[in-house]
Amino acid sequence: MIQRLLLVGCGKMGGALLTGWIDRGMALEVAVVEPMPASSAAFAGRAGVSLHASAATLATEPWPEAIVFAVKPQSMDEVVPAYSRFVHPGTVFLSIAAGKPIAYFEMRLGAAARVVRAMPNMPAAVGRGMTVLTANKAVAPEQAKLADGLMAAVGEVAWVADEGLMDAVTAVSGSGPAYVFLLIECLAEAGRAAGLPQELALQCARATVAGAGELARLASEPAGVLRQNVTSPGGTTAAALGVLMAADGLQPLLTRAVAAATQRGRELA
Repeated sequence: MIQRLLLVGCGKMGGALLTGWIDRGMALEVAVVEPMPASSAAFAGRAGVSLHASAATLATEPWPEAIVFAVKPQSMDEVVPAYSRFVHPGTVFLSIAAGKPIAYFEMRLGAAARVVRAMPNMPAAVGRGMTVLTANKAVAPEQAKLADGLMAAVGEVAWVADEGLMDAVTAVSGSGPAYVFLLIECLAEAGRAAGLPQELALQCARATVAGAGELARLASEPAGVLRQNVTSPGGTTAAALGVLMAADGLQPLLTRAVAAATQRGRELA
């Protein structure tokens, strides 16, 4: 149980995190800083949750064990400096902002700040997210464990020691849901082109992608084995995979897409 936690930003991702923490009973006290009342209204009156319009109304003591920045990257410049007064050996700063490296927070909070950078993705909103984390050298083992637990409330977690990998993480899992949504769109359109009614094509595509994803999550076999299990020699699936697995098929296309997203992440950082 965390004694005191600050959540800065209560939009979709911040709200999803807060819901996960409340459901798991992870924090005795959570102070939410959100200037837009409508965004945090759902949490008004919840036991242990206090709502604040700005950092100015927050007391530094007792020191929060964690401060989570869940605001948009473009808002960080005006938000982060207000929390430099919370820098303390017992407080870890956890950011979920894409494209903001640890050095960004050290520059604005001070070199003594204990900072963890996290890259979650949209499925965190339904408790099925994927988050990769990395920390600066000041973060103590118990603080890394705390950050791990906070993000595990909305899905799976993993760590990397090399922060340089975070751009690739963003390209694969951070942006990845958009690729899957595009797959649903394209599969539905292909079904419509093959003669299916539009609504049925979309229903088939959405349910198939969701079901296959859940099967992959629960299966002990790798995705390649699952693919082979669906593919009968000379059958319909094999005919389709002959196109998708060709030299100019899905793999080189996704490789180029992830490379483009990775490069853009480096440019933004």
